[in-house]
Amino acid sequence: MAHDLPPLNALRAFEAAARLLSISKAAGELHVTHGAVSRQIRALEEHLGVNLFDKDGRGVKLTDAGQRLRDASGEAFERLRTVCAELRQGRADAPFVLGCPGSLLARWFIPRLDRLNRDLPDLRLQLSASEGDLDPRRAGLDATLWFAEPPWPADMQVHELGVERIGPVFSPRHARAAELRHAPASILLSEPLLHTASRPQAWPQWVRGNGLDPASLQLGQGFEHLYYLLEAAVAGLGVAIAPEPLVADDLQAGRLLAPWGFVETPARLALWVPERSRDGRAERLARWLMRELAGAGRE
Repeated sequence: MAHDLPPLNALRAFEAAARLLSISKAAGELHVTHGAVSRQIRALEEHLGVNLFDKDGRGVKLTDAGQRLRDASGEAFERLRTVCAELRQGRADAPFVLGCPGSLLARWFIPRLDRLNRDLPDLRLQLSASEGDLDPRRAGLDATLWFAEPPWPADMQVHELGVERIGPVFSPRHARAAELRHAPASILLSEPLLHTASRPQAWPQWVRGNGLDPASLQLGQGFEHLYYLLEAAVAGLGVAIAPEPLVADDLQAGRLLAPWGFVETPARLALWVPERSRDGRAERLARWLMRELAGAGRE
């Protein structure tokens, strides 16, 4: 019966706040005020007779009841979004929406986008970039391409495309390029290194992989995102650390040098596909990506 369910607007406000763990972000997503979302959640709590959120510092966290309702409402709204999208334009004609970190998108994917469109013209790829924490379960995404570490979740189909390899790179324009390119890796322990907040583990991983002591690292200029870090390296501002695919084109063109090579990390470049998107397009994209990473698609 209709009276058994809370008001739909209250559930919608709760689902957004529970998914984002933020009243403000939920308000932004729903294009309403912070107060409107708070009132809807209070009304829902009164309707159910339970607390759904607790204060957590300046933010909020879900209670046990809130977690149960988040899981149920999240699945219900995601299914509604999917069905409505299919009804609006038909699944066969809908674009395939791929989430991807902005640095991977800009430095590896976009230079190959024309070739992908030629090879997979029926995919109708639409790209969604992010430099924050990606959520491969986010409604509206058909797949997510990113570097992540196993084990893989049971509710996602994960296509492993290759191991992650990272290494130091610098530009021939670097003031000490001639000295650095012929020096042992240990010289980096006395070099103020460019680094990024999104990958704080990268330099220690590479240093340990070369038998050096991470405690001796000297970090210099920091950047919020990997894309800016690599732009700084190309400009000759210092030595950066990066995944090999993101600098492969720059190395080939001579814009960057990597005299000390790359080491493996526990991460994998993988294509994550939620169950709702397993319609064959993700598998075709995964095969194309694997060939491209192996160099088979280069002209």
